[in-house]
Amino acid sequence: MPGARALFVVAFVARLPLTAKAMALTLHIVLDQGGSYAAAGLASMVMTIGMGIGSPLLGRMVDRRGLKPVLALTGVSEAMYWVSAPFLPYPVLLVTTFVLGGLLGVPVFSVIRQAVAARVPDGMRRQAFALDSMIVELVFMVGPALAIAAITSMHSATVTMAVIGLLTVGSVVTLWVLDPPIGVRAEAEADGRAGTGEGAEGTEGTEGTAGTGRTEGARRPAQPAKIPLATWVRPGFVLVLATGMAANLVLAGTDISITALLRQQNAVSMAGVCIFAWCLLSLIGGFWHGSTERPWRLPVLMMLLGAGTIPVGFVGQYGWWCLALILLPAGFMCAPTLSSTAEAVAAAVPASARGQAMGLQGSAMTLGGAIGAPLAGTVVDASSPAWSFATTGAIGVALAAAMLGYQRFAALRAERAVGRVGGGAIEAEAAAC
Repeated sequence: MPGARALFVVAFVARLPLTAKAMALTLHIVLDQGGSYAAAGLASMVMTIGMGIGSPLLGRMVDRRGLKPVLALTGVSEAMYWVSAPFLPYPVLLVTTFVLGGLLGVPVFSVIRQAVAARVPDGMRRQAFALDSMIVELVFMVGPALAIAAITSMHSATVTMAVIGLLTVGSVVTLWVLDPPIGVRAEAEADGRAGTGEGAEGTEGTEGTAGTGRTEGARRPAQPAKIPLATWVRPGFVLVLATGMAANLVLAGTDISITALLRQQNAVSMAGVCIFAWCLLSLIGGFWHGSTERPWRLPVLMMLLGAGTIPVGFVGQYGWWCLALILLPAGFMCAPTLSSTAEAVAAAVPASARGQAMGLQGSAMTLGGAIGAPLAGTVVDASSPAWSFATTGAIGVALAAAMLGYQRFAALRAERAVGRVGGGAIEAEAAAC
């Protein structure tokens, strides 16, 4: 597809600095400023809160103003942040991290998902989002590892933070040049192509009025319609957001629990092997989800992800190799669940509200990660790593069950509504006879 290859290359490169941001900030506070890990954790939390608040606001701005103004605003903000952050005292760093690094940070994930939804037709959207989830998996395997290697080899985070800033600005410039059509603009371009084609069919040898009207309409700049939130923020959409939150909660909790369990076994050095196996099966799962002709529904995927996570700690306590093996089923469900969540969000809202919807999805997933890690840590401290796996997995299963129950309820209500309409039509027909 024209432009799709460039879009997915940018999706990989632009996300690399974003995945290394929190790690670089943490090590900067610990190594360069001599702060505690608690202080570093507070800074990461402040950045996360800022991103969670800013994501839907920036998404709404994309819907109303277009992509380039948002890129300009966030690109300048990120440049200012990475230039100043290495030299700021800790209290000032917290404020700038919240505002410049979080609230006004470049919304790479939501912009890329919007561009994928706009670029790819509905019939291929599942494959596109599956590929995007696989790219995300690769980015998280590479980005933090590169940041840790660079910072620990130089015993300072200053250079790495500068490189992250350059890569971030470079990704903004690349997105600016690529300028993928999103939201209303994408719909206008599609309508323009369709209108021109229909006009050509109907105006062979003449100037077709309908064809001319469509072409002129396509040339006019699209004005974003103000769509009330109540028209698309429905219980089904909220449950999709809750499922995305639960998925990230499970993943963040699993990440912490793997380290805690291996530390209990004095085998922390094997954490990389276990996480690599987990991520590798996620990649394979994403490939399956994109290539299969019969994909599973989102709540089913989420339920399997949660159910696969529950027994991990109880089996993994018998050795690191048991942990690596028992992580495989849950790992297989990771990318398909995240991909299906993005697909469901894109399908649930009109194109003119997609930026805000994708921003809300980003906030929901950020919230899930912010809850999952401390929740798992609390359970580890109170009982054991085995129960931290079980707790986060059970939350995922519960939300998946709620979504399945709601879908069943909505289907039954729709059937009754159709039955009432059909019954009224039959009675009216009988009366007419």
